Amino acid sequence: METFTKKARPSLKLAKKTTNGPIVLRLLHVIILFLASIMTGVGDELKPISLPRPELRGGKSLMEAIQLRRTTREFGPEKLSAKELSGVLWAGFGINRPDEGRRTAPSAMNSQEVELYVALVEGLYVYDPKAHQLNPVMTGDFRGKTGQTFSTNAAAVVIYVADLSRLTNAKPETRLFYAGIDTGAISQNVYLYCAAHDLATVVYDLNREPLARAMELKPAQQIILAQALGHPKTNGDSPAQK
Repeated sequence: METFTKKARPSLKLAKKTTNGPIVLRLLHVIILFLASIMTGVGDELKPISLPRPELRGGKSLMEAIQLRRTTREFGPEKLSAKELSGVLWAGFGINRPDEGRRTAPSAMNSQEVELYVALVEGLYVYDPKAHQLNPVMTGDFRGKTGQTFSTNAAAVVIYVADLSRLTNAKPETRLFYAGIDTGAISQNVYLYCAAHDLATVVYDLNREPLARAMELKPAQQIILAQALGHPKTNGDSPAQK
């Protein structure tokens, strides 16, 4: 904004010297403010985050991960790398059989109704399993909006949102029940990935209505749970970095 205004100053000085200087000056001010607002919006716009292909080798064995699976509510200051985001989201509910479009976790009648919204510091994204990328939803830090103090210290918060309209083969009164079961399977996959790769995680309940309004969800979209992710806190992490 400041740089743009400096470049426009010669035009403003010229406008003052013309016969209709005040009118032209006001018009230029309006144009400058309009263009500056557009430039600011473009600069702040979220862009899709392409994720690398998940690594199917490495990490601890399944039995070791089950043995190490645990809930952690304290997180270190490090961000999750693209590789870690890729692995945890694919393990949670990625596509493991591309020819059929089948997923890493079960869903009732293969409805695949659960969407993984990912809250990062810079904004809210939704996981696209087909493209294996994070698509932007809106700017703003939604981690703290999930209602737990530890969530603001997490590198990311996954918000599990069920689109109940996809459960067309289920009775309306059982759709939320199925969505809860499916979310449990996904969140356990995330737990096991975190245990296998030395990451910290906790799944938790939350105040759904205000968060749903903030996320501008449709009536058929229901928030089920949230899960905070990050690197475990170490003794060397200072309180200011929590």
